[in-house]
Amino acid sequence: MLDNLQLLFVYAPIMNVQMILDGIFVGAVFALIAYGLALVWGVMNVKNICQGDMVIMGGYIAFTLYQLGVHPIFAIPIVAAVMFIYGWIIYVMIIRRVIDNDMFVSLLATFGLSLLMTQVMNLIYGPEVQTIDSHFPIAMMFDDFVTIPMVKIVSLALAMLLAAAVVIFMKKSRMGQAIRATAQDARAARVLGINTDNIFAFTYSLNAAICGVAGVLVSMIWVLQPFYGIIYTLRTFAIVTAAGLGNLPGVISMSFVLGWVEQYAGIVAGAEWQVAASVLMLLAVLMWRQVQMRRQRQVVR
Repeated sequence: MLDNLQLLFVYAPIMNVQMILDGIFVGAVFALIAYGLALVWGVMNVKNICQGDMVIMGGYIAFTLYQLGVHPIFAIPIVAAVMFIYGWIIYVMIIRRVIDNDMFVSLLATFGLSLLMTQVMNLIYGPEVQTIDSHFPIAMMFDDFVTIPMVKIVSLALAMLLAAAVVIFMKKSRMGQAIRATAQDARAARVLGINTDNIFAFTYSLNAAICGVAGVLVSMIWVLQPFYGIIYTLRTFAIVTAAGLGNLPGVISMSFVLGWVEQYAGIVAGAEWQVAASVLMLLAVLMWRQVQMRRQRQVVR
């Protein structure tokens, strides 16, 4: 570990540029997934444990289209539409029945759905790792010390465009305003004539579509495997919990922080510590918030 630290900061400090760039590219995809989770959590109060499995499912749909000759970039609208329909079906069949129940009911329901999705994808595609060759070149900088795959730059641009489109939709459209009103007070929204059931269904379906697009980006940047969904679920829960619900700038910033933390943890401590780093970061944030809350507590007299 000490040798790796010396390599980063003494012998080859230019490697930090690689770490920072990779953290940005990774964080953009994390931010996309985390925003969808924050949307469902904030509007419906549903802890969507199958968030990561929806990402992997979107990636596998893109992989199927790739085998049929469709480039992943052009597969994005198809994947988004399929995942939107899938999200609506899941809402009608499962999520609608757990919204008004205890928090643990939604946790158990979506955890069971996660297990089901994982096994179905395992039966269809097998446990082997699948990859998609997007045919983008790789740029080399600083005497080949820094490599920048163009597919990561394209993924960053696509993630930013989708995030901007979702934010504009939420602020400018009537559906977006209805979603925000339902998130603030669902009972008052019903009194004002908003069909909250349709709002919940659309919100969950929009989250599924966002996960599907993120899955396409994941399939181009990394690899697909049916059991990798839990990894993305852990990361997004860490981001949303640390940033706080309804805090979009916080979600984005924490996504980039997590991306950088994982990159440095992988180099310094080993690749097996990358996912553990996100959990440790979450614990650190929760402990810091607990300390802050204790300082602000006052005795009621």
